[in-house]
Amino acid sequence: MTLDQLLADCRVPVLGICAFSGTGKTTLLKKLLPNLAGRNLKVAVLKHAHHNFEVDKPGKDSFEIRKSGADQILIASSQRRALMMERPVEGDPSLKELLGMIDQDRVDLILVEGFKRLPLPKLELHRAELGKPFVFESDNLIQAIACDNATELPAEANLKRIDINAVDDIADYIQSFMAQWQPVGNQPFGPSCDSFERKQLSVKQGIERILAMVNPLTETETVPLTQSINRVLAEPAVSPINVPQHTNSAMDGYACNFDTDIASYQVMDTVFAGHAYQGELQPGEAVKIMTGAPMPQGADTVIMRELATETDANVRFEDGVVTGQHVRQAGEDIAVGEQALPAGERITPAAVGLLASLGLANPVVYRRPTIAIFSTGDEVCSPDEPLKPNCIYDSNRYSLHGLLTKLDCDILDLGVIEDNQAAMEQALLNAAAKADIVLTSGGVSVGDADFIKDALEQTGEINFWKIAQRPGRPLAFGTINGTLFFGLPGNPVATVVSFLQFVQPTIRKMAGESDWQPRLLRATSATPLRSRIGRTEFIRGIMQIGAGGQLEVSSTGAQGSGMLSSMTEANCLIVIEEPQEHVAVGDTVWVQPFSDLL
Repeated sequence: MTLDQLLADCRVPVLGICAFSGTGKTTLLKKLLPNLAGRNLKVAVLKHAHHNFEVDKPGKDSFEIRKSGADQILIASSQRRALMMERPVEGDPSLKELLGMIDQDRVDLILVEGFKRLPLPKLELHRAELGKPFVFESDNLIQAIACDNATELPAEANLKRIDINAVDDIADYIQSFMAQWQPVGNQPFGPSCDSFERKQLSVKQGIERILAMVNPLTETETVPLTQSINRVLAEPAVSPINVPQHTNSAMDGYACNFDTDIASYQVMDTVFAGHAYQGELQPGEAVKIMTGAPMPQGADTVIMRELATETDANVRFEDGVVTGQHVRQAGEDIAVGEQALPAGERITPAAVGLLASLGLANPVVYRRPTIAIFSTGDEVCSPDEPLKPNCIYDSNRYSLHGLLTKLDCDILDLGVIEDNQAAMEQALLNAAAKADIVLTSGGVSVGDADFIKDALEQTGEINFWKIAQRPGRPLAFGTINGTLFFGLPGNPVATVVSFLQFVQPTIRKMAGESDWQPRLLRATSATPLRSRIGRTEFIRGIMQIGAGGQLEVSSTGAQGSGMLSSMTEANCLIVIEEPQEHVAVGDTVWVQPFSDLL
């Protein structure tokens, strides 16, 4: 059976764990599974046994019923269910059949322990002390090897090496494998495969692959409120006080213990905000009170000035007063001990005001992601240099700098790197050593001088190279020594569009934000639009409220991927999804607002 036949019905990644007996497959799985669960991954494990086995005990109902002749017994509770089938077969059971029995809608990954001779992608485990041969020497579907320090790999071994005792590193590799996995037909396996020949991914597939490899930052720091704008809260902001602290007046007027049988109230005093009435109001007594002033003891109602007539220190009220009106209760906004802001919230000016009102002067926030950026190309000049013949000014690096600033990143600007593979490789390695994400623009198409592909192959791993979208079809994503890498297109509009779709959610998730998905709205198209089936089209648009009060959107006009001026006119992107080819006037479309990023 071929790999394509074996995995034809698998919709989730399948990875074999293969090793000789005594290497510690089960020991590793016992440590690995909690680690993967901690990354919100649901894992199915399929284990091959070479001998008869029992899963229940004599005396249990399930055991006795099965031994009495039941071909199948399904035992279920609210926590667990188990199907036992008596099906003696000659030789090994069918892995394809067993894979089909797993509920793939409920898991993210299938790990197969055993079946090492069958054609499926595998992680080899190896310990030098056992003196066993390497499995990868006879199996070109081994994707990586987890081994001990004493293991010496042959010089010709072209495999990723992982410390067998570093569970975090093994889990990182599995996440990387999951992100690269595609259903059979698109998936090339083997250490020497060229991922550039794969079918281009959809926008949705690309985003899913990228985000599967993003682990949120864990490092935190405490900052003063004045430096907290746009930072991401690492801990919930819990109120140490009631807001408001005291039951107080919601407006200027008179406070009293209102009684419809009392016609006139004696005005005892005037109470201003920040001051309190000393004493307790008796029936028939009132105070003149200002907005925010504490309610006196004995008062339950505030009557606005416009409904009051004061004469000789006595006040009468017009009809229509409701007991309890215009009073703000202590803790009505936020009660002591209540969560005011959740962890993962990006701190806005309004949130800063809220934190200040609670006396939370030094919030705990995640550290900023560090992003390294550089442009590529001998034809690219910095704006502060004279423009050379046949050259262009570098706009992309400055657009990216602005976008990253709005996302509150620490930016490592490496300038413009010449079209030279050695220089490119060194720049990538230097950037990856200092940053959480490396961003480049240009050099990702198929020209003779586009060196990013070759440089990335030498310094890291390529996940994908093409996305079925316009603008921005050439988009590189991979890793360099564990650091995420994005190779954005060289055309200015394509650079910005690709950043908004792929880099922005990556940074927001990495920064610890809980709400990092791009915002989409529905709008009525005011202009006819066209796309091509099989790709997602992002059209620069202008959205506004139409005459009928509904949200309308229209194209900015010509959509060339180098026309950066159109981005300054637009306030959104119109999203035409893959199955759609034409949009008529009046049709409903998705729009992605630029918000405050552009």
